[in-house]
Amino acid sequence: MRAPALLLASLLAALTMGCASLPALESRTASAALGGAEDTRLGRALAPPVAAHPGDAGIYPLPDARDAFVARALLAGIAEKSLDVQYYIWHGDQTGLLLFEALWEAAERGVRVRLLLDDNGVAGLDDTLATLDAHANVEVRLYNPFTVRGMRALNYLTEFGRLNRRMHNKSFTADNHATIVGGRNIGNEYFAAGSGVWFRDLDVLAVGPVVREVSQAFDLYWNSASAYPAAGLVGDAAPGAADALLTRFARNHADSLSADYLEALRDTSLARKLLQGELAFEWSGAQLLRDDPAKTLDRDGRTDVLLLSALLQAVGQPAASFDLVSPYFVPGAEGTRALAALARSGVKIRVLTNSLAATDVSAVHAGYAKRRKDLLAAGIALYEMKPSRLETEDEREQRRSATGSSSASLHAKTFALDGRRIFVGSFNFDERSAHLNTELGLLIDNAALAGRLGEFFDREVPGGAYEARLSRDGELDWIERTPSGEQRYASEPGAGLLKRAWIGFLSLLPIDWLL
Repeated sequence: MRAPALLLASLLAALTMGCASLPALESRTASAALGGAEDTRLGRALAPPVAAHPGDAGIYPLPDARDAFVARALLAGIAEKSLDVQYYIWHGDQTGLLLFEALWEAAERGVRVRLLLDDNGVAGLDDTLATLDAHANVEVRLYNPFTVRGMRALNYLTEFGRLNRRMHNKSFTADNHATIVGGRNIGNEYFAAGSGVWFRDLDVLAVGPVVREVSQAFDLYWNSASAYPAAGLVGDAAPGAADALLTRFARNHADSLSADYLEALRDTSLARKLLQGELAFEWSGAQLLRDDPAKTLDRDGRTDVLLLSALLQAVGQPAASFDLVSPYFVPGAEGTRALAALARSGVKIRVLTNSLAATDVSAVHAGYAKRRKDLLAAGIALYEMKPSRLETEDEREQRRSATGSSSASLHAKTFALDGRRIFVGSFNFDERSAHLNTELGLLIDNAALAGRLGEFFDREVPGGAYEARLSRDGELDWIERTPSGEQRYASEPGAGLLKRAWIGFLSLLPIDWLL
């Protein structure tokens, strides 16, 4: 199609979208997390340790990507009453299909499955979602949906203000007794599967009273004004769709990559340890922090609906140290001033973010790059993750056995204060998380977990990341530590001239609020 014809088609599509509208919500049925799960396997197994630690949460970190997949699949397999599942992105690749299958099998056992997905992260899955939604025990809702399903980007021409706000929350809750919260979405890159980019990330498996807080947050989003029943958007499942989906599941089992993950699921001892009360939980106080879904439709800049406001109030000001891991670190002018003031008051601040060579969103790097000199001048240590580094031993072995080559990109969102408290969730230290997207995470009072992040900075970060520094003449240098010594770079390492020039141009634009 020639350019004028393509432009005309786009304009016609935009005009058509202007006439489209979201379905009415009057017929939508409200629902809430199911109680009465004390007599389930999870309920019986967790009752003694929860009772032995009244008021505390049991936290089990999931830094390893394959363990994070296995934990979700196991919760789906163990559930007897309910599964409440909420994600920003869900891919229809091998691991995504395996987890869709796990939800389907749970529904076949009579488990009530509620699946809430941000509509921006499920492109191409309308038929699959329609089939899942048609199951008697599954209900799918799409958050802040697109009115026109094809050529989705054109929706932004008429509804940019609404569609620019997304649900970034991630949680996976079984029987209202165990939940997984953190930074991972669902898809191969989040579980270190196959070739391509792998995301280094962090989740925690949590049990105890905080699980009910996660369930209450799920209910709030599930019944919010932005959650639409999938059927009104993707249509009804086609005749024979269930059989076709089951056939697709079976074919996925035959894939060599899927077979590896199914084997890991069979070989794991996680389910046995969880059900026999042998899992090594860290017991401590934990608080759920989350945005109000009203943030999605807010046009008045209210602060009472923001996770950021609650986070600042809950964590207070660090007295000695602040270790921050954020793949998309865009502190903005105000955040930069606040961090610089903390550093100058004597707080030791270390930040790990993606290097330009490792980031999957180059434009976001521009929002960070313009603040580097001010942060460094205040004495803040800045580390930029190198591609293909900072892997666990298991992930290195997976990479060696993977088909093709893979690179690594940081995706974890966590920070520790004074070696005593640690936050794990979906919140990036950027303007988008603060003001546009909704987020969710756990603030955990546990010196052992917070200390592990400090040890990570001490032991692994210097060798797996470039350290940005200011030279004597005030210019930026990057230091790479290698077995043969230090290598110094005068420009963004691993990035070409055109990419660096593009980032330099973007850093001049007032777009931090979008990043």
